[in-house]
Amino acid sequence: MTSDRSAVTILVPGRLHERAAARVDGAFRMAHIDRADKSLLTPDLARDVRGIAAMTAIDAAFIDALPNLEIIANFGVGYDAVDARHAAAKGVIVTNTPDVLTEEVADTALGLLINTVRELPRAESWLRQGRWVKEGPYPLTKATLRGRRAGIFGMGRIGLAIARRLEAFGLSIAYHNRRRVAELPYEYHPTLLGLASAVDTLISVAPGGAATDKAVNAEVLKALGPDGVFVNIGRGSTVDQEALTEALAAGYIRAAGLDVFADEPNVPQALIDLPNATLLPHVGSASVHTRNAMADLVVDNLVAWFSTGKALTPVPEAAAIVARQ
Repeated sequence: MTSDRSAVTILVPGRLHERAAARVDGAFRMAHIDRADKSLLTPDLARDVRGIAAMTAIDAAFIDALPNLEIIANFGVGYDAVDARHAAAKGVIVTNTPDVLTEEVADTALGLLINTVRELPRAESWLRQGRWVKEGPYPLTKATLRGRRAGIFGMGRIGLAIARRLEAFGLSIAYHNRRRVAELPYEYHPTLLGLASAVDTLISVAPGGAATDKAVNAEVLKALGPDGVFVNIGRGSTVDQEALTEALAAGYIRAAGLDVFADEPNVPQALIDLPNATLLPHVGSASVHTRNAMADLVVDNLVAWFSTGKALTPVPEAAAIVARQ
């Protein structure tokens, strides 16, 4: 615990949400470098840094270069860009920003699903291009939400919020997680392939990382079937993007709605050119309201840590870390 937070140096590597940066600067001694690269650290800065506020990758080498580092406050619920296991091994706590973005991302997931199934962006373009006047009504969509069976890959906070919304739409729901969620009424599948085989609408909310890398592969996509719809609101790394492009082009599945990609912001032209792909530029939580709440939680974690020795939202890998005396 620290009585004078203004003497605590918090490092901001690269870009940070302006609200978070302003609050860090007001509550602490803020330092900034262009990116999380240890070569940019002076000896004095490396010695002084006790916290990091970041929305970029923080690797083991960078953590090791900061001998007095205590906390990494990550902007975002996903924290796969931070080496949390290494941080925990070094006694450094890592926090993220869950809950405050749950409902916004779930809203986006449902909007993306509806747009994908009912082709609403293309119908709007039809009107704007004057084709309604020249050619008549937009063609009937071949797909509908009616009668669909939804599967959720990743039944965490956001997955559960999506499931509640899908229930209101009258869809049946099943899910796949590493383990069954106690007292959840939805049908559980111990494998992703089993889930894909049982549903025709797969929504991925899974986090990134080695355990989920390209988990949605060609076999999983084919299991969805020719009327299958795939939506990804989680991480681009969880999908074999080339296999998805092939599945859409060949008609192995009907359509896909994507908010995340393997190499953002670079989206392959082959995917952009597909008429049955609805694509968004990673806007799942991108409202002023929600991003401000995320920014506040980043800084609130830093304030709580240096005031009380306890973080508000530690990630599981670092939850057991206690403040240094």
